[in-house]
Amino acid sequence: MTSLPVPVPAAEPPSDVPAVRPTLPWRYALGMFGTSIPINFIKGSTVLFYVDELGLDVRAYAAVMIVYAIIDALDNPLLGHLSDRTRSRFGRRRPWLLVGAPLLAASMIALFSPPAALDGTALVLWFAVFAILCELMDSMLNANYGALLPELFPGERRRAVANALRQGFQLIAMIVSLALTPILTTSWLGSEHGTEGFSRTALLYGVIAVVVIVVMALGAREDPRHSALERPRLGRAVLQILRTRQFWSVGLTGACYTAALGLVLSGVQLYVRHTLGLPVAYAFALQGAVIVVAAAGLAVWAQVIARLGALRAWRWAFVVLAAGLALLLMAPTLATAIGAGVVLGAGWAGMMATHDLVVARVLDADAARHGTRREGLFLSAFGVFGRLNGVVSGLALASLGVFFGYYSGEDPGERTGLAFRVYLCAYPLGLVVLGAIAARFVRIPSAPEDSGVVSSTG
Repeated sequence: MTSLPVPVPAAEPPSDVPAVRPTLPWRYALGMFGTSIPINFIKGSTVLFYVDELGLDVRAYAAVMIVYAIIDALDNPLLGHLSDRTRSRFGRRRPWLLVGAPLLAASMIALFSPPAALDGTALVLWFAVFAILCELMDSMLNANYGALLPELFPGERRRAVANALRQGFQLIAMIVSLALTPILTTSWLGSEHGTEGFSRTALLYGVIAVVVIVVMALGAREDPRHSALERPRLGRAVLQILRTRQFWSVGLTGACYTAALGLVLSGVQLYVRHTLGLPVAYAFALQGAVIVVAAAGLAVWAQVIARLGALRAWRWAFVVLAAGLALLLMAPTLATAIGAGVVLGAGWAGMMATHDLVVARVLDADAARHGTRREGLFLSAFGVFGRLNGVVSGLALASLGVFFGYYSGEDPGERTGLAFRVYLCAYPLGLVVLGAIAARFVRIPSAPEDSGVVSSTG
């Protein structure tokens, strides 16, 4: 282990500006429920809605997703930088959250409410415009919400509590926006092969998300001393981030996980319909099992982190996640798929419990090294890797037409079951295995509480 002394006090805010009372961890964590519901509904239902129900060709979908991912990758650092430079009596992050929440809700409702007369190019354009608007608003929210974690909770123990709570709220949101969605869209608010259930569900989720995010934002007590720090300059800040070794190693490795997760979220309802040959509503059982196990697993992984540290636990989480995907790849029935989902949920819990802690270590070291707080830009730069998973999802879906003849719900080909087994299981498995290998070579700084220097730990 090589110790690298870092002037930690340089990143501290000026002492002549009064501090505020600490934010309650649960109040901050609640925001994860509000930010997760819209984006998980969008990721989990867009392919089913536009491709399988409305007949949008997978090649058109792939083209839109590639453009979506490029814009997403470009706007993330810019939004994060604007957040870092914001100075207002309401704080740096809260104004963006209060504006972004209703805009995301409105964009999501429009995405799932195209006029019935739209077809062909007009349908593609509607999908492209509102998918990109949803992406932009989601980027705005997450750049600011994520930046609050290291700022509101500078100590790693309290940060770990807040992170565990927010991951718990995320899982509750996933029970609603993923597991419950197939029942809402195909039964309670709609029908198995109709589209009205999607627009009604989008309206419901939009209202919930706005209320929750506003409650969280009004209760987050940003430290006004951070606003007294020098505003970071974009060009210099970007160059410094790009020169940080851990930015590349952690970012690229984490992208293997986020890209795999994106495929699983977007494909599970189609996997149930076409591979298992069951109504979409049965996705509730599979998704519910994964999420319940993941929720229970967070407490177990907290103990693993305490024993092994965040980095080693992160590495093991990749291995468990890969095992779950391998079992799911071989599952012939819903019962065996649920069994595989138990292992998948355990690995997913490990990734949720560890990934943000690994990233936060890198942010702490950057603040100490350069003497400025720029969590928004740094997290958004990390987000570029994850946001590019839209390219992966688009290409993966387009490949189903090339290899299996599936182009849309109106032109499904004859090997649709195999197509979505590959999409949901084989492609994510390859990405997670790659991530597990890469994680073995990642080194991160030690926690600020653990020592007075930044150390390369592995």
